[in-house]
Amino acid sequence: MSFISEFKTFAVRGNVIDMAVGIIIGAAFGKIVSSFVDGVIMPPLGLLIGGVDFSDLAIVLKEAAGDAPAVLLSYGAFIQTVVDFAIVAFAIFLAIKAINHLKREEAAAPAAPPAPSAEEALLTEIRDLLKEQNKS
Repeated sequence: MSFISEFKTFAVRGNVIDMAVGIIIGAAFGKIVSSFVDGVIMPPLGLLIGGVDFSDLAIVLKEAAGDAPAVLLSYGAFIQTVVDFAIVAFAIFLAIKAINHLKREEAAAPAAPPAPSAEEALLTEIRDLLKEQNKS
């Protein structure tokens, strides 16, 4: 099998395509969550804490000198990233929990009893006829 045909077989598999779609949707979801945290969660949280803008929180390690910019330890951006992660992780947890719940319901649903075989149906009919004869 040539390298190209082997790659084509690998790339066209359903799992690879599903994974690619998941990664693309995950990246877009990450952007939505980042926007939500930056624009909706952090401003009120900063206001509650005392008007703090988390993106500006930093420790100056070295002051700016001439053309060289200041060296900062931006822990506010880190806090925002941690909140982003927590929201994404919670959303994924909820999605997996819902999927597992659906799988458990599907597995717990009783299967329909198998249809009786022709021999069992005939025996049941004979039994019912014998019961009728004994009653008369």
